[in-house]
Amino acid sequence: MQSKSLKVGFLLALISSLLLLNSCTGAKADNTVGSGAPPASTVVRDVDVTLFAVDHPEQFPLATATSRTTSPELVVTGTVNPDVSRSVPVVSLVSGRVVAVHARIGDTVKKGQLLLTIRSDDVANGFADYRKAVADDNLVRTQLVRASDLFQHGALSKNELEVAQNAAEKAKVDVETKEEHLRLIGNDPAKPNAIVDLFAPVSGVITDQQVTNSSGLQALGSNAFMISDLSYVWIVCDVYENDLATVRLGDIAEVRLNAYPGQVLRGTVSNIGASLDPNLRTAKVRVEVANPGPMRLGMFATATFRGKNTEVHTVVPASAILHIHDRDWVYLPAESGKFRRQEVISGDALPNNLQDIKSGIKPGDRVVTNALVLEHTIDQ
Repeated sequence: MQSKSLKVGFLLALISSLLLLNSCTGAKADNTVGSGAPPASTVVRDVDVTLFAVDHPEQFPLATATSRTTSPELVVTGTVNPDVSRSVPVVSLVSGRVVAVHARIGDTVKKGQLLLTIRSDDVANGFADYRKAVADDNLVRTQLVRASDLFQHGALSKNELEVAQNAAEKAKVDVETKEEHLRLIGNDPAKPNAIVDLFAPVSGVITDQQVTNSSGLQALGSNAFMISDLSYVWIVCDVYENDLATVRLGDIAEVRLNAYPGQVLRGTVSNIGASLDPNLRTAKVRVEVANPGPMRLGMFATATFRGKNTEVHTVVPASAILHIHDRDWVYLPAESGKFRRQEVISGDALPNNLQDIKSGIKPGDRVVTNALVLEHTIDQ
């Protein structure tokens, strides 16, 4: 019985082992199926968003881009200023009180024109000094005649005669000096007068005035007037540091006034500032311009400087350019009757409805002549 029991237990153990082995094999098979490679994915080619197709591409005429040789331009703003070398101050050589003003700021005056009348104590004192000098001169001359007579009769030594002659010469010089002083301040020594007239030393426009009626005036003090010759003026411009390489001494600049935009003047660069504004990083550039007449001090102007090197730009019809979101585009013909939209950078507008292109396309490229019509067709 014991032997039979052992056989039964052995059989049961063998069956259990077979079942366990079968379960492990099934699990491994399931795991192998679950971890297999994923199926192959389908690759889709990128879509060219700049390429457009239309039903009838032949309806959109093309134009060939041409070339234009030009120089780089720099346009800056400035103001009209007087030429300081052509500005002359009017000063008084005497102190006194203004009794009449014969010209005003902004007036155009001629050389020798009466500007100002002054009553001056300096003139009265000058006449007094002159009369004293004349009296002293008369006295020493009389003394010289007497000394000469005494010397001829042996009653006076030669040294005493020489002293009298020296005194006469000094008195003569003193008279001449006082007389010239009166003439210099504008008076005739033969006609005593406390009034002094100031005349314009040059012709021009009065650009500054520092006196009024009854005001006081100091000799060689502040300028009574400033007279400027405005036949030539300065256009003083601010040029940024990065643009200074475009400007050279002696270059010709085109000047346009805001008040007269249709009139183009030509000036010469005569000075480039040696220092920069520390805040704006700009230098003062001075352009000398002949004034044909309408230029007024303080007017706003623009100056255009052209570089020495030349550049080749592309030219297309203005209608070939499409403006979208502050950017410029043109349409170029592509394969299979399609059109490609190309971004460009526009330059100046040219005569005959042409447009300058700085970059984006090159001379010889063909563009659609009416980009706006093609854009509307694509949107539909």
